[in-house]
Amino acid sequence: MTKIISYNVNGIRAAITKGFIDWLATENPDIICIQETKAEHVQVDTTEIEKLGYNIFWHSAIKKGYSGVAIFTKIKPKNIILGIGEPHFDSEGRFLLLEFDNFSLIDSYFPSGTTGDVRQSVKEAYLESVLAFCSEYRKKQPKLIVSGDYNICHKAIDINHPERQVGVSGFLPQEREWMDRFVASGFVDTFREYNTQAEQYSWWSYRAGSRPRNIGWRIDYNMVTEELKPQLRDARILQSVIHSDHCPVVVELDGLV
Repeated sequence: MTKIISYNVNGIRAAITKGFIDWLATENPDIICIQETKAEHVQVDTTEIEKLGYNIFWHSAIKKGYSGVAIFTKIKPKNIILGIGEPHFDSEGRFLLLEFDNFSLIDSYFPSGTTGDVRQSVKEAYLESVLAFCSEYRKKQPKLIVSGDYNICHKAIDINHPERQVGVSGFLPQEREWMDRFVASGFVDTFREYNTQAEQYSWWSYRAGSRPRNIGWRIDYNMVTEELKPQLRDARILQSVIHSDHCPVVVELDGLV
């Protein structure tokens, strides 16, 4: 069994001060995909993480303290690809691909469009680039996992009070339609294979006591291609884990190694 976690830590250095490494040792995933590192690797002492047996791969933004993704993996990859191949996105450190013998894994921090029309346009362009990249990449490796913070609630069940979220970035019709197309292209929302209940969220605003009241959004996903569906064994959200405004999301699969 291979356990993979996706976790937007909203600053890896801040998360470490809140007990992230002790939690990682206890949870013991085979691979963890980190989003919003907000740091370059050289700024973070990863010695204790490496002692746990993890190989560390990092893709930082050019802008200091912004964005960034990393993967810590106990399974050594055979190849690493930094970026999606488009400089205007790759300068923001949003995409990291590891190739293993029997599958490939993408860790992505999708842009947010909450600051206005310009960033919303960047977000929507990135969505199209990810879909195109995955569609082409799957021709050579059909067993693909795309983990990360998508910054989209796909269905009404994935967001609190959906009737109040009309016109809000992260729940816009065109974003949700992109998710429809992404799934239709051959991806499985692993969490919904095991849990179809409402109020299952992975992000909560820091405002108005949203987390204790569970006024949240489900925007973090482990998507797998249909070719991996027979190997799925579990998927869940770890809502009680608190190092960030997000929480970790888990998928477990057989037969990856």
